[in-house]
Amino acid sequence: MAGTGQSVRKLTMEDIRAAAERLKNWGKWGAEDEIGTLNYTRAEDIVGAAQLVRKGKVISLALPYDHKGPQGGKTKYPSLGRFNPVHLMMRTGTDAYSGVLDSRKIRSSDDVIMMPTQCGTQWDGLGHIFYGDNMWNGYDCRMVTSAGAQKCGIEKTSERMVGRGVLLDIPRMLGMEHLPDAFAITNEMLNKAERHFDAKVKRGDYLIVRTGQMEAMLSANTWDGYSGGDAPGLAFETLDWLQEKQVAAIATDTWGAEVRPNESDEANQPWHWISIPIMGLTVGEIFFLKELAKDCAEDKRYEFMFVAPALPVTGAVASPVNPLAVK
Repeated sequence: MAGTGQSVRKLTMEDIRAAAERLKNWGKWGAEDEIGTLNYTRAEDIVGAAQLVRKGKVISLALPYDHKGPQGGKTKYPSLGRFNPVHLMMRTGTDAYSGVLDSRKIRSSDDVIMMPTQCGTQWDGLGHIFYGDNMWNGYDCRMVTSAGAQKCGIEKTSERMVGRGVLLDIPRMLGMEHLPDAFAITNEMLNKAERHFDAKVKRGDYLIVRTGQMEAMLSANTWDGYSGGDAPGLAFETLDWLQEKQVAAIATDTWGAEVRPNESDEANQPWHWISIPIMGLTVGEIFFLKELAKDCAEDKRYEFMFVAPALPVTGAVASPVNPLAVK
């Protein structure tokens, strides 16, 4: 369904292949590139982003990593195997108080976390999605091995994800608390949002698109359907818009960024087929945007310094992150 509620023609594999040819960025930054559109952000863009800091307010865009996370609801995709973080204590204050650790001549606590890299607020790396037998820049998908991604590992981005952030708050623009499931955000809406919020998206920006879905889930006190279920999101056509704008990365408050049910019966997550392996676009998902949206509405400023580096886990194809908007 389009955002207007009108039915649209379902995408075919021919449409997807045509988009792949039209939007392919392989070789754009050289045959050895492993970070894709993150190359769009230049040093002067980061300097400019720093100048957007006026009141010293820092807003986190991350959900807490705990057992109450978004993997806890009923899901259409249990086979993915993702689960909420498991936090275990190896030493505690009780141990210290009992004296059993005094032989170490120091009292302390220690802990360990077990978690999928995509269980909460996270970046999709460029080794996450394949187009046929290839990942970003034409690398063979078999280069992601049981030892991790030998190309396009998330650690290659360790000095990126810093620049100008722009929030386009689609439900606020439309006078809604949140967008309904199956609502497709179109190019026309993105253009309208730029004008509405006086926030022109530029080369090298980190674009944040709010749907309000996460807040609806939190208000209802359930994650049922969030992971892999129906959702508002980006229409397939926005790939061309993002390519033209030359954004460094894009993030949303939904599980999978694109509209669900998908616009194709022939491919699952067709927007992902093109954005990550073909365009080299880093995608953020499950971003918590309530506080940022509130602050932007209050001060009428929808641009900010954005700081959200991935954890440099060697060979990882995604990473948890604590994104920060600094205003």
